[in-house]
Amino acid sequence: MGVFDFLLKKGPRLDINEAAEYLKDNPSAVLLDVREPDEFASGRIPGSWNMPLSILMSESAGLPDKEAPVYVYCLSGVRSRQAVRILKNQGYTNVLDLGGINKYRGPVES
Repeated sequence: MGVFDFLLKKGPRLDINEAAEYLKDNPSAVLLDVREPDEFASGRIPGSWNMPLSILMSESAGLPDKEAPVYVYCLSGVRSRQAVRILKNQGYTNVLDLGGINKYRGPVES
């Protein structure tokens, strides 16, 4: 049983809106946006870190704790799915794909 098991509904993704609410009460969790810097600057979920997939593929994410919960999103869900696979291969153990910010309904910051 993993850290995210109680949050999962069907399949490997958690609803991005539910995850944003969960993150408010869980400061040890990391919200990782894997879009390119210009996309990130145009609007992101508050509290997100930016590590573009293009960079993540060539180097470690550099997150401090490989066991901390990491939520990953992009624009539509394609890059986030790839990023989850990469992070798991780098040894991160609690990684979850949120899909795309295009499904997010909360506030954004730029």
